[in-house]
Amino acid sequence: MNDDLKTLRQREGVTFLIAFALCIPAANWLILHVGTTCAPDGPCLIPVAPGLLAPSGVLMVGLTLVLRDLIQRRLGVKVAAAGIIAGALLSALFAPPQLVIASAAAFLLSETADLLVYTPLQRKGLVLAVAASSVVGLIIDSLVFLYLAFGSLAFLEGQVIGKAWMVLLSLPVIAWLRRRDERLGLTPA
Repeated sequence: MNDDLKTLRQREGVTFLIAFALCIPAANWLILHVGTTCAPDGPCLIPVAPGLLAPSGVLMVGLTLVLRDLIQRRLGVKVAAAGIIAGALLSALFAPPQLVIASAAAFLLSETADLLVYTPLQRKGLVLAVAASSVVGLIIDSLVFLYLAFGSLAFLEGQVIGKAWMVLLSLPVIAWLRRRDERLGLTPA
């Protein structure tokens, strides 16, 4: 691979890493400030399907799962793993006090599961790997976060659907990225 492609891979990887890091405080801010309905001490809820509400942070969390995969594709598994640990710390730092443990634990477990599913699948197909790993990650994130944060799985269906929307919306971009990488001869890290 020539130097221009290495530079492109590095630049895109850093961009994905920055976006990943920004999604974490954004998710924690959204959950307490943006929604069609907000409880006094959170969460703020948004509609994700007819008759289904979810805490508004689901949108950013769904995106983090996809971005983690792209970080690994561009910068490698070690950087992705370090990003997960840093992300869990960021999540704890930016989460409201009542959500620190839930946010950090859900992030750490879901992103690790995402990595474990994505890694063996990535060579078989990027879109499949991103979709499958994100589904596993979003289910784990939803279960852990809701149980630890609220002691209830009342919003589970909405959480899963809200995160799935972000994953589904990203898949055409992932498919485009794969085609472009193949055309340029840009290989994963």
